[in-house]
Amino acid sequence: MINVEVLVESSQWRKIVKNPKKLILKTLKSFPKKYRFINKRAHISLLLTNNKKIKYLNKKFRKKNKPTDVLSFPYNDKVGKNKFYLGDIIISYNYMNQPKNISNLNFKNKVVKIFIHGFLHLLGFDHKKNSDFNKMQREENKLFNLLEKKIEKII
Repeated sequence: MINVEVLVESSQWRKIVKNPKKLILKTLKSFPKKYRFINKRAHISLLLTNNKKIKYLNKKFRKKNKPTDVLSFPYNDKVGKNKFYLGDIIISYNYMNQPKNISNLNFKNKVVKIFIHGFLHLLGFDHKKNSDFNKMQREENKLFNLLEKKIEKII
């Protein structure tokens, strides 16, 4: 089971996603078994913010002075018997809302897709090399395709 702590730092998020924690929990429950940590307790945190904050974090931790869509900070360590803290995911509202004022469904689709991307980073996937990029993209697309048909029901 995966528990998620969601912090909504930018009020813009709630205009489109009324209950972001519910969206993420339902997304996680729709993942295939290999990603659900059955018989274990995994924890992640999710910060829903804006370009200003994500730019600050990107500069501080990655030395890149620009905003980005998502940041992931894997921790992946045991915090007790069968308890794991996987890490933190940060998503920028401004990137999700491109083009400006997209439909609510498309916005939520983008949030789910970028959450999957961040989640895979927490599990050790990366895209530094082309082969790693291709592997991660295949897995991301596979997960998103499984969920895409369910997203309207999830939200």
